[in-house]
Amino acid sequence: MDSRLPPQGLTKELPFQHDQETERPHTEAPPRYSKSDSRGKPSLDSLNEASPLLSPQRRDDDESPIASGTPADELDYLDGEGQAKSKSHWYLFVLTLSLGGLQIAWATEISNGSPYLLSLGMSKSILAIVWIIGPLSGVIVQPYIGIRSDNCRNRFGKRKPFMVGGATATLISFLALAWTREIVHGFLGLFGADPESQFVKVTSICFAIGWLCILDVAINTVQAGIRAFIVDNAPTHQQEDANAWAGVILGIGSVLGYLSGYVNLPKILPFFGNTQFKVLSVITCIALGGTILISCVFVTERDPRHDGPPPTKEIGVIAFFKEMYRSARRLSPQIRKVCEVQFFNWIGWFPFLFYITTYIGQLHVNPIFRANPDMSPAEVDEAWESATRVGSFALLIFAISSFSSNMLLPFLVVPTYRAPPSRKSTPAHRSGNQPTTPSGTPLPMSASMTSFFPPPPDEASHSRVTRLLSSAQIPWLTLRRAWILAHLLFALCMGLTFFITTPLAATILTGVVGLSWALSLWAPFALISAEISKHDAQARKTGGNNDDQAGVVLGLHNVAISAPQILATLVSSAIFRIAQKPRGEPGDDSVGWVMRFGGVAALVAAYMTTRLREEGAGGEAKGKKNGIVERRGSESV
Repeated sequence: MDSRLPPQGLTKELPFQHDQETERPHTEAPPRYSKSDSRGKPSLDSLNEASPLLSPQRRDDDESPIASGTPADELDYLDGEGQAKSKSHWYLFVLTLSLGGLQIAWATEISNGSPYLLSLGMSKSILAIVWIIGPLSGVIVQPYIGIRSDNCRNRFGKRKPFMVGGATATLISFLALAWTREIVHGFLGLFGADPESQFVKVTSICFAIGWLCILDVAINTVQAGIRAFIVDNAPTHQQEDANAWAGVILGIGSVLGYLSGYVNLPKILPFFGNTQFKVLSVITCIALGGTILISCVFVTERDPRHDGPPPTKEIGVIAFFKEMYRSARRLSPQIRKVCEVQFFNWIGWFPFLFYITTYIGQLHVNPIFRANPDMSPAEVDEAWESATRVGSFALLIFAISSFSSNMLLPFLVVPTYRAPPSRKSTPAHRSGNQPTTPSGTPLPMSASMTSFFPPPPDEASHSRVTRLLSSAQIPWLTLRRAWILAHLLFALCMGLTFFITTPLAATILTGVVGLSWALSLWAPFALISAEISKHDAQARKTGGNNDDQAGVVLGLHNVAISAPQILATLVSSAIFRIAQKPRGEPGDDSVGWVMRFGGVAALVAAYMTTRLREEGAGGEAKGKKNGIVERRGSESV
């Protein structure tokens, strides 16, 4: 028996996070513990938790929602009074806010890590090996943290301990990495070592590599916790809304991260450090720590101790890989197909994200090298320094474009799940004067779309606002179809690199690609999150055990993201070896060929996306499998 659970025969009220905008008085008694079963686990009758993913407990003689054919996407709609509940947009904003701090941490490491490590004396060959640590840690760390957090029974929640622990390690790693010289020189100086000696230089490089490894592991820990945290605390019908907010927050973080590269931070904030990387590291610590704190304080997780003992007892190395293999085989067809899409999607995105600045920089220096064929190495370095700033400006345009798209797309894409109807609305009011699809089915409204605006005091005005927002939706544009178009747009833009000859044209092209990036940040996570939340709600309603919870599933999804990055790195290296010209020569198009290779992968991803199930509120139930009703759209691409 778990010593953290109340003794048998005692009662205890369960914690519940109320949503202030939808909170209503309850007349029934609060849920309490009853006597435990013979295994020491609270009986199902006692676990009548109030949660956006749960509805009231049913008696044995009641008809279950699944047995009666209730659609799976409606399983989490009912609260204690049989009334649908939705989270407010402020709740979703706070829920996803920590992703902003995480994105600033990623941007700081990616954009400033290489120049800083090279300044320590690290060679480019070693640097290339060092950067493989990130994808490798993503393949191993996130699934492991996912399993551990799924099995966590801490009173603060499943995900918060890993979010806070990972964030703490991230802050320490950034500060240790930024002050590597001072730490190593100061320590070895106690023994009389010369700061300019080769021994001190090698020690500094090894010290930095060690902390970079810790940093990658810590960031992946935070990311695994945050992504599962969002899935756990957003209702099934609002998973698309939550991930749309996540895309917006990530866009803001990207804009701030790239914008900071243009500012002379040591001059503005000298008390944070005397170098750009030191100041950025301190700012990253403040941003990540502050956003994690806000999300953890204002969003209350369900107490996992009420779920009983975890299904997985041991998490050794062998047990971990066995559990990974079993979980991968148990993935639902929809999640498995999303992971397959992501594999090819990230083969395409990895070369673009890492080499677009080099591509644009090469276009900038080509006329300079043609006009001055005998430039000295110092002059070549100076030309490339200017070219890097031009490429960084293109990335800023890319981030702004992605952020704008993340703000606009949720109003254009038809939500997969219909928002719960208002308590005061009648069936006639809900269906009258509402925009419809070509087949006559009313367009579903996003659960939090109208919450961007304060609701008018009267029903008529509120209905007009709802119709206005709903009219912006494109009836045929589902999330799956939008993702297909994003793949095709990315492939088209990569193909256009055959005709791009100026930095301005390449910058415009980069801005257009921001639209595809916005869908890549939104669509896969929304599709997977909704599937996880739906099955978790079903398992809780029927009293079943959901072995594959958000942590392990999102960990496997991250494997589908990280593994292709390693493959893309190897392919890119082969292309560079064949097509790269010596530094300082004009017309080097090796990066262009790498990006075109990514465009071909995007075409494969577009085809794989067409195999995804079209699941929507207006679809028809096509059949049952294992007692679960699957809803499929009536139209297909």
